[in-house]
Amino acid sequence: MTKQSGLGDHLYIGGFDVSGDIGAVNRVGGGPATLDVTAINKYAMERIGGLRDGGIDYTAFFNPSEGATHEHLAALPTTDVLMTYVRGATLGGPVACCIAKQLNHDGTRGNDGAFTFAGATQGNGYGLEWCQGLTAGQRTDTTATDGDTVDLLTGPTTFGLQAYLHVFAITGTSVTVALEESADGVTWDPVTGGVFTAAAGPTTQRLETARDQTVQRYLRATTTGTFTNAVIAVAVNRNEVETRF
Repeated sequence: MTKQSGLGDHLYIGGFDVSGDIGAVNRVGGGPATLDVTAINKYAMERIGGLRDGGIDYTAFFNPSEGATHEHLAALPTTDVLMTYVRGATLGGPVACCIAKQLNHDGTRGNDGAFTFAGATQGNGYGLEWCQGLTAGQRTDTTATDGDTVDLLTGPTTFGLQAYLHVFAITGTSVTVALEESADGVTWDPVTGGVFTAAAGPTTQRLETARDQTVQRYLRATTTGTFTNAVIAVAVNRNEVETRF
């Protein structure tokens, strides 16, 4: 794969697409804390991994329109929000997801007249995960749909997976999003533990399977339910090594 720019990216916060009002994504970071375990007989630092963390920070333009980004972000919810940065919005492309606390929404009026807001988030419980998109950014289904196939290139693996869902809008009673897997890209089976709770409106969810579960090479996101329009985004991280949260 060739080098890429950051053009055409998306940012989703808590089931809301804020991409059109975001001027910059200032940080997409995470990983384990480093613990100092340097003994007195050593001549250099020794460190081991500690608790994982993460966060996604942004700069937003001021858009006070009803239902727009400022109204959504200024609420500063005390509950967790799902932060999702979508690099390029392509099927199978890189997607960073983080269950986080939204810490602030601080406005700055520059000397040049620009009025922007800085927002920071801090991971809560899971840290940041780099996933692959099972949808190319947002996907709109008007009926029950078997999504396009994502080839993870290798497999199977035996360490389970984590998956993230945004439901941006729904017309109808509810939509249920589920993961399916295949060894050959032809014959499909449900992923055990890979069904999100039915959604009747905008929402976000995270799920994880058993830690020793086999996951096949090919994955896709399906929808079922009673709806005439459902706008969703799904990302998945299939673990290549043993993973605990």
